[in-house]
Amino acid sequence: MSAPARSPRPSRPRSRRPRWGLRLATGGACLVLAVSGIGHLLVRELESGIHRVDAFGGLDNRPKHSGGGVNFLVVGTDGREKITPREKALYRLGGAPCHCTDTIMLMHLSADHRRVSAVSLPRDSYAQIPAYTDATGKRHPRHPRKLNAAYAEGGPSLTVRTVEHMTGVHVDHYLEVDFTSFMKTVDVLGGVKICTARPLKDDHTGLDLPAGTHVLSGGEALQYVRSRHVDGTSDLGRIQRQQRFLAAVVHQTTAGGILLNPVRFNRVAGALLGSVRADNGFDAADMVALGRAMSGVTPASSEFASVPVVLPGVPVKGAGSTLRWDRAKSERLFATLREDRPLVTDRPKRTAAIPVDVDPARVRVHVLNGTNTTGLARRADRALHATGFATTGSPADAATPDVQHTVIAYDPVWDRSVRSLTAALPGARLKPVVGQGAVMQITLGADYTGVRPVRAEGPKADKTGFGAITGDEVVCPEGAARSL
Repeated sequence: MSAPARSPRPSRPRSRRPRWGLRLATGGACLVLAVSGIGHLLVRELESGIHRVDAFGGLDNRPKHSGGGVNFLVVGTDGREKITPREKALYRLGGAPCHCTDTIMLMHLSADHRRVSAVSLPRDSYAQIPAYTDATGKRHPRHPRKLNAAYAEGGPSLTVRTVEHMTGVHVDHYLEVDFTSFMKTVDVLGGVKICTARPLKDDHTGLDLPAGTHVLSGGEALQYVRSRHVDGTSDLGRIQRQQRFLAAVVHQTTAGGILLNPVRFNRVAGALLGSVRADNGFDAADMVALGRAMSGVTPASSEFASVPVVLPGVPVKGAGSTLRWDRAKSERLFATLREDRPLVTDRPKRTAAIPVDVDPARVRVHVLNGTNTTGLARRADRALHATGFATTGSPADAATPDVQHTVIAYDPVWDRSVRSLTAALPGARLKPVVGQGAVMQITLGADYTGVRPVRAEGPKADKTGFGAITGDEVVCPEGAARSL
């Protein structure tokens, strides 16, 4: 949805809400800017680019603040009016926009500014839209719909009200991003690195990524986060890809020093705010303060979760199939946000490992030693088992000890599984053997140098039950190659 021409900024009533942004801005954040000599210019330029929206007008019976921290409601709309005809054709953005929200996410910045928690709300979630009066004066009673219908019916204000009623979380700020601002921001970042252990193809969006590591441009990134037809997971699978993308953005902005570089920060923020819409209470000083506060956030301290749902979906008259939230788990999830507690607790750090499509535990392996090095097969068997493969535990010598190149013999029926094994043994040659069966046979050659750790691409469920992950679990491992 395109942003309207900016009108003069209205005066705002004095709010009792703590002005966390201004306090930060007048502290360390503005000190950094002042020393750089461009603080005033940066704030002024950002202020001139923010488009305003009344997201909190007329709201009543709102949840109370509790636990500290700041909550943002971030929505992604399908606005495409500013996209060129070439981009529409290239990235499959044709057709009329529905003026609804493709993405709905609660983001919580902890009171100590050391943690960001992002909770995705599936757009197809079953929602009771609160009673409201539309622009024509017509009164609409409370009624069931999908969550994304709130924006189509009543815009930002009804969206905030619906989300607050469903979650019990007080929304402090509202940010709305359309296709244009998303693409421009990714391009200003220089693209975003994404890893995938399996090929991703969606004929609806034009997404076509082979397995491996890719640096996505703005348009390609939009295809990646919009795709719903890659597999059978639909919107839930798309949410997982969006979370991976956000983790990659956090890694790129923090590791690259963007948040601490006023010039680069200005370019990124300017690109984002050129098309974003924000509530009247979110000003440029808040934007700068937020950027500085997040300078200490890393992928390891950024958390991602999606509201737990009960499958299959439930049909609702006039709305289609909807997703019901798991009441007990979702209540615990939002209580955790309200109380400013981490979503992920007591999770041991993972070693750097290559994500693979098929879980190594499902890949059966037998190891043979094709060299004169005593005990090599047993050490390789143990290393493969340590990274998760189902080894036979009975390594043996090959028929000949002069094998030069490591070879993996496999049945072509198990072509997806063998990719997980080749990721652990880079440089190994593949030998398809029809009828060999499920057990893959590795013959170690003189070129064998060791086993590279791998892990299944999907993160394991955590103890909380909401499937929360940290960003370092899903970002590309350091030194990831162009293909897996």
